[in-house]
Amino acid sequence: MAHNQFELLKQRRFLPYFATQSLGAFNDNVYRQAIIGLLFYLGVNLEERTLYTNLAPALFILPYFLFSGLAGQIAEKLEKSLLVRITTMMEIGIMSIAAVGFVLESLPVLLVALFLTGLQSTLFGPVKYSILPSVLKPEELTGGNGLVEMGTSMSILLGMIFGGLIFVIAGEQGPEAAAFAIVALAITGNLVSRAIPRVEASAPDLKINWNPFPESLKALRLARKQPAVRNAVLGVSWFWFVGTVLTAQLPTYAELHLGGGSTLYLFCFVLFSVGTGLGSLLCEKLSRRTVEIGLVPLGAFGMTAFCVDLYFARTGLSAVSGLDVQGFIATAGSWRIMADLTLIGLFAGLYIVPLFALVQSRTPKGELSRVIAGLNIQNSFFIVMAAVAGIAVQRYLGWSIPEVFLALGIANAVVAVFIFSLVPEFFLRFVAWMYVTLFYRVTIEGVEENVPDEGAALLVCNHVSYMDPLAISAAVPRPIRFVMYYKIFNVPGMNWVFRAYRAIPIAGSKEDQAVKDAAFAEIHEALAAGELVCIFPEGGLTKDGEIAAFRAGVEQILARDPVPVVPMALTGLWDSMWSKRDSRLGRLRVPRRLRAAVGVIAAPPVPGASATAASLEAIVRRLRGNRP
Repeated sequence: MAHNQFELLKQRRFLPYFATQSLGAFNDNVYRQAIIGLLFYLGVNLEERTLYTNLAPALFILPYFLFSGLAGQIAEKLEKSLLVRITTMMEIGIMSIAAVGFVLESLPVLLVALFLTGLQSTLFGPVKYSILPSVLKPEELTGGNGLVEMGTSMSILLGMIFGGLIFVIAGEQGPEAAAFAIVALAITGNLVSRAIPRVEASAPDLKINWNPFPESLKALRLARKQPAVRNAVLGVSWFWFVGTVLTAQLPTYAELHLGGGSTLYLFCFVLFSVGTGLGSLLCEKLSRRTVEIGLVPLGAFGMTAFCVDLYFARTGLSAVSGLDVQGFIATAGSWRIMADLTLIGLFAGLYIVPLFALVQSRTPKGELSRVIAGLNIQNSFFIVMAAVAGIAVQRYLGWSIPEVFLALGIANAVVAVFIFSLVPEFFLRFVAWMYVTLFYRVTIEGVEENVPDEGAALLVCNHVSYMDPLAISAAVPRPIRFVMYYKIFNVPGMNWVFRAYRAIPIAGSKEDQAVKDAAFAEIHEALAAGELVCIFPEGGLTKDGEIAAFRAGVEQILARDPVPVVPMALTGLWDSMWSKRDSRLGRLRVPRRLRAAVGVIAAPPVPGASATAASLEAIVRRLRGNRP
């Protein structure tokens, strides 16, 4: 198992896949930029060049609308490494057609090949993300997705640069050089893909419906089945909307408002892409190797802040023209613009990576490829709408490009608030992540090895403070159903928070038997559904920092559902303002030490059939040791 995301690049289960998808993204952009280079090489007039440059993205994206439903089924039914090899073989054939187009200098042939490239990307799309949960552990998902997003961003950027330079460097031999490059890259991608280990099909018995249209609708319905996944899919599609609007304006923005040309545009794109790559890589560190959807609001609000600041950084036209990168950097206010573009990308990375990880972790494996297919259909729609919106507001409303950036920032905030209002879990996780990050240094021991990656399990832990669930959630990559005292669950103003977290209220037999019975029934349903449930068997917060006797309720749960039990211990929270160390008045203060060390320790699972309250208590006491 990889203990940080970069170790994945040394392992066969990830590296060949990562290299294959990066080469594919690189080759796609080399090809598309080489077509633009050919237009200049042939001396095509501006009107025809504009027609081709607008037609090309439409032809590339059309297959996503037409064939994503079919692609999702195929990715579900076939062994995944085989499907990757098939799609890379398709790439060789398609790029061979494109090579003929370059050599013959035939734009119609190149556009046909571009449509086929879109078809190949459509087939590869569902397997690109659905393969990750099969080869990575839950605690590796965020890091793996971060590497994929970083690799994709860098591949797009480098592909654009390489494709744009082919005709500059090769001169008269430009068409032949482009033909050779794209075929050689396709062959390299196929050779690398042969090193991807076997990954079994997620639904080998699925019967494929070859009519793509009803299957596309079915894929969209699957993507909307679970509220959290539905809104994560919406968030991913909105990311593509924002990215499309922003990057589409950069060429003209660099010319009119920054005083440069194509070189400066590419520099701006580099800043945005590098920022996205950095943000993607930061996700694992900030999330502590969990699927931390609390980063999504942080990313959304960061994108908004720096889109708005980009408007204020340069509202008018540039007084000069013809600047290169060095000349632009020397102008007043350039560093603010550079920072804005980089930070928009960085927060976009923090935004997109947890969303993909959430979709992968919360979707049944037998449906994930089709959900990704539905996601791709919706992404395509948002990309088209972004292109239309960007043109419409400038042509018909007369907006300047900085005004487009301002509107984009405001719209991003509105959409983010809308998504987070539909599923409060996003915002609540953000608040919890911020609190734990600001006030504690969480050390995790044994969680990755001992908490099951899938299936039902009961977590039992000592109860030190009201913040215990946040500390445990920060350490465990899977969603957890916490059992909590019903009077706290019903506190006015907080009840909606606990409901959003899907906490289970419980009462003692003498207090409310009906509440207790309902709690045990809900615990049974959660375990039967393969979820993690966490209980605090002491029955309340410690009053002296020591572990109290575990009550028999845990044995009642295991008598009905003898699932594996993972003993856990918390340390360092006794000094918290949320413990009962002081009087109620004395607790109204910040923690004694900012960034206090907190430990979350897990022992190997104990068979539910043999576990007792006393034996589990002994294990938790041993785990905690003398650390209060």
